[in-house]
Amino acid sequence: MKILFGIMAVLALSGCASLNFDQSLSKANQDTVDFTGGKLELAQSQEQRSAQEKKAAQFLAQPLSQSDAVQLALVNSPALQAMLAQSWTEAANAAQTGRILNPTFTFERSTLLDEVELGRQLTFGLLDLLTLPQRLGIAERGMARAQIQLTADVVDQVTQVRQAWVKAVAAKQNLLYAQQVNAAAEVSADLARRMQAVGNFTKLQRARQQAFYADAATQLALAQHDATASREALNRALGLTEAQSKQLRLPDRLPDLPKTPSSPEDVSKAANAGRLDIKLAQSALESAAKAQGLTLLTSVTDIELGIRSDTVIDNTHRTENPRQGYEISMKLPIFDFGGLRRDAMNAQTLALANRLEATVRSAGSNLRESYSAYRTAHDIARHYRDEVVPLRKTISEENVLRYNAMIIGVFELLADSKDQISSVMAAISAEQQFWLADAALKASQMGKPTLTTVGSTGATFGGASDAGH
Repeated sequence: MKILFGIMAVLALSGCASLNFDQSLSKANQDTVDFTGGKLELAQSQEQRSAQEKKAAQFLAQPLSQSDAVQLALVNSPALQAMLAQSWTEAANAAQTGRILNPTFTFERSTLLDEVELGRQLTFGLLDLLTLPQRLGIAERGMARAQIQLTADVVDQVTQVRQAWVKAVAAKQNLLYAQQVNAAAEVSADLARRMQAVGNFTKLQRARQQAFYADAATQLALAQHDATASREALNRALGLTEAQSKQLRLPDRLPDLPKTPSSPEDVSKAANAGRLDIKLAQSALESAAKAQGLTLLTSVTDIELGIRSDTVIDNTHRTENPRQGYEISMKLPIFDFGGLRRDAMNAQTLALANRLEATVRSAGSNLRESYSAYRTAHDIARHYRDEVVPLRKTISEENVLRYNAMIIGVFELLADSKDQISSVMAAISAEQQFWLADAALKASQMGKPTLTTVGSTGATFGGASDAGH
């Protein structure tokens, strides 16, 4: 009996799963350091929170770049802090499955005439003890899966911050040019009204200018809302307070396009270093396979071992007689043979195996699609920068010369100005789509595919071509 207690003590002290969340967080930071450029810390004290608030104030003291936006989110976002705490919860729950269940102590007292019997029993799950190595392996895989999931969640959150920053800056740029278009349209409409009043403009010509002004006013209102909505979305992604949102300053324009886009070889090489989606699928399958062997046994029966130490007191003869022993209880598989549990586990393992295969097969496809969107957006943005906008500028300069030579009138000049501004806004839209695709591609390389589209970048204002005719 002493040997049994010794074995139990050794298993209890050395065999139970333990959790160190700081190590798990450190591993996640190590895996994402190239992606985030910083690290996450779980603030558990007021001192740590104060230190993070000081860092956040430093970032808000200057116009916020995209990389600084990521760093600000890492130290300021309560959503990221909640994500860390939730990951800790999941890791702790996984570790709990590798612990031995506490034994049950039972004390009973019974009397018969002059005899008093004191019963003491310590009961624990014998099957629970015998399967401890398997459950320990399941717990370790569960904790590893929680760590991988944490890394994936960090990648997802950082990608959202990057894309929110791009949208906010692009919306700010578009608002500036929408204001210019509206101002030009207002001048054109006012001039058309006065020319009609003196008989130099027909009613139709004046109506065209007025229609364009009405359209420009609508576009301006939409641009103002888009700028506000995009900025507020960035505020939420960064976790800013009301006071912090007032301090937030964004750059006046998006960054310049890179001189050369990333090559397919470089993108593929970085992705092959270890995709999170495949790691998660593999971890889930390994855990299910490990648990399947345990289910084969636990679905049939359960065994408990009880160790008794009783004392019988005879009050008549003033004697105490100790009595020791043990008992084993086992559930009999009469009504339920555990077949359904085993079927469910087999089906789950089969599903996870196919999910892993599907993830592996789609990984390359997702990466190629993301790269195609990235490269297409880069080529379109570069086309606007190098071809469309310079051509529009040349046309505008030539029209100024023609206006000065009195070859064209003021309405033609205003119409050309509107077209040029519309081309610039389309170029901004193309740059926005490139930086959104760039953020999505980086996430795809890490194994978190993010949907991105490359659509029309045209920014048109109706009626410009009809001016003065």
